Amino acid sequence: MFHWDNGLFFNRPRLALDVRRRQPYGFISHAHSDHIAPHELAYCTPATACLYRLRMGSHRRVCEIPYRQPYDFGDIRLTTYPAGHCLGSAMVLIESDGGSLLYTGDFKLGESATAERAELPRADVLVMESTFGKPRYRMPPRHATVARLLGLVEETLARGATPVLHAYPLGKSQEATRILTAAGVSVLQHPAIYEVSEAYVRCGIELGDVQPFDPQLVPGRAVVTLPQSGGKFRLPGIRRPVSIAVTGWAIDASTKYRWGVDHALPLSDHADFDELFEAVERVGADEIYCLHGPAEFAGHLRAAGYNARPVVGSYQQRMF
Repeated sequence: MFHWDNGLFFNRPRLALDVRRRQPYGFISHAHSDHIAPHELAYCTPATACLYRLRMGSHRRVCEIPYRQPYDFGDIRLTTYPAGHCLGSAMVLIESDGGSLLYTGDFKLGESATAERAELPRADVLVMESTFGKPRYRMPPRHATVARLLGLVEETLARGATPVLHAYPLGKSQEATRILTAAGVSVLQHPAIYEVSEAYVRCGIELGDVQPFDPQLVPGRAVVTLPQSGGKFRLPGIRRPVSIAVTGWAIDASTKYRWGVDHALPLSDHADFDELFEAVERVGADEIYCLHGPAEFAGHLRAAGYNARPVVGSYQQRMF
């Protein structure tokens, strides 16, 4: 069915799934840098195709598979479903006469301001992302985190300081921006983030009152920039900054110090521990394989009665 070779491969016909090195045929669940490569032919949703070409070059060959529209690939059928992770993110259901496999890629079940809500079709086999596969990774309600974010931003602006949000350039930055502009807060974005945001707008996602960073426009506005770990986050002319990281990892108290910020808020684009279990229940698979997370998550599933194991080192002999 599939195997792991420094990346996940469906066996027959051979299809790389989010493999990070060039392949003849590669499915891309979303356009984050740790899931893409310059494949000879990439399969993905139309929005991911737009973002993939932005990052990998406009000349890249892409076969676009819109959500819920089956596509024949050799003797199997591919159908993409929203994953709720970022714009264009998709799960792929692989079907043949022998059964079905759902590969989730990165996903989130809850609400998003900029991505279509996740859908989980039923499948015989589930290969799932499990980033937050430890019990301590249970996120607070989204509305509470959003309220904290808006409260911090409004309080900072009220005393003449500048709220500076640190977020990944694709996905989280646009999510945070839309939350702010929907609440009436104007936003300036780091140029690298604004380039991605322009692609979002081309794909029909309106982000509100947002402009590329200009030091003359800073007073009275929030600024969205890169994580400090990237080294290119600094922007000139910001006085009295109050730094805020928005990341699911903020559920750990140490994140504030690791990111070097004044505040860290757990705004996540990954399923938390409880959502991972919910996904397993909704798919109803006979076999579950877990990747991109702690190996112990498979143990939590087994303790709950599921047939689960980590994907690294696993190899399924049964072929579709």
